[in-house]
Amino acid sequence: MAHLLMVESWVGSMSRLLPRAIREGGHEFSFLTRDLHHYLRSAPEGAAHPLLGARNVLTADTNDTDALLPQIERLHQVLHFDGVITSCDYYLPTVARIAGHLGLPGSSPEAVENACRKDATRRVLADAGVPGPRFAVHVEWADLARAAREIGYPLVVKPVDLCAGMYVRRVDDEEQLAAAVRVLADFPVNARGQRRHPAVLIEELLDGPEVSVETVSHAGAVHVVGVTDKSIGGAPAFIETGHMFPAALPTDDAEAAEQTALAALKALGLTEGVVAHTEIKLTSAGPRVVEVNPRPAGNRITELVRHVTGIDLAAAFVEVSLGREPDLRGGDTGLRSAAIGFLVPTASGTLAQLDGRELRDAPDVLEVQLAEPGKQVTAAGSNNEYLGHVMAGDAEGLGARGRVEAVLDELASGLVIR
Repeated sequence: MAHLLMVESWVGSMSRLLPRAIREGGHEFSFLTRDLHHYLRSAPEGAAHPLLGARNVLTADTNDTDALLPQIERLHQVLHFDGVITSCDYYLPTVARIAGHLGLPGSSPEAVENACRKDATRRVLADAGVPGPRFAVHVEWADLARAAREIGYPLVVKPVDLCAGMYVRRVDDEEQLAAAVRVLADFPVNARGQRRHPAVLIEELLDGPEVSVETVSHAGAVHVVGVTDKSIGGAPAFIETGHMFPAALPTDDAEAAEQTALAALKALGLTEGVVAHTEIKLTSAGPRVVEVNPRPAGNRITELVRHVTGIDLAAAFVEVSLGREPDLRGGDTGLRSAAIGFLVPTASGTLAQLDGRELRDAPDVLEVQLAEPGKQVTAAGSNNEYLGHVMAGDAEGLGARGRVEAVLDELASGLVIR
């Protein structure tokens, strides 16, 4: 039985999937957090899962890595960790530094840090010749305005160190750019109490559909599990409204996306101890890297993969974090495709009506999770404001997305927000 140190966690799907994978793998974990109440506040909707499954619950300032390392070293002498892991983007660099400090498996801290910082990713990939959008990174407004004119509108504005699509916006002129920069400047500290970097990343707006390539890296080799599609809504924001695995793509497009993702992972040095989710735009000029995420995909994409292939990416994440070769053989699950769609609120208020109980027993439906009436609703500006999701499968082909979209249309027709 191996013993993992889990440093913080998301409070959504992966807060359940990762502890489950650890337990089903015959392992155990200790959970380390700076704020126990962050996980208890959202209970009983699953947010406390990483606490409930833990052998130990430990507290320390996980935002101060320099002070944390000697504390972890002392804990390691007593508890004997075999690996370090997290599902939360904001602590991936911390985990990499802990693993490096203790001599445990994992990617290099530099590789993880470069992948987690969007501006660093752009520079590393550009230096390696991996295709991406034209971009600029600046702190001062005058520099941003000048760079925007040089690249040309429309543009995408991004924070360099947030996730879930937070504050990512399309801008069509300098007035919209200024407004987006002001809003971002008004959010100096993230949800985990970490002070944000003031730099702003601007990129040319890429055309074409977006997909993601799911991979597992171990012992210097990267295994491609497959390609997932993505639908986007909520303009000028970029809100993920749904996914299907596998993506309905011509073979050449799927292979081009895979090769581009592999080139990005190699350039960043993410070929050891990581499950990655690399987002690619299939533009008219060829594939372009959007982002490289050195952790399993969110939005239950890992479950889409499992339903279709039998491969458990959360379990693979556990094994590579322990320095072990993961089982990626999969098997026949009876499904050819699986899709998820999210109910995205377009208005703020109180959820008065949303009923999908009868859908749980509907043909092809794999999951239904919906908010309860009485919930306070905010019009979505990122992937953090969903009112729920529906997942469906197709045993015959690539029809899962169509099934999910039909169900979501039915749900939306009965949605009432007051």
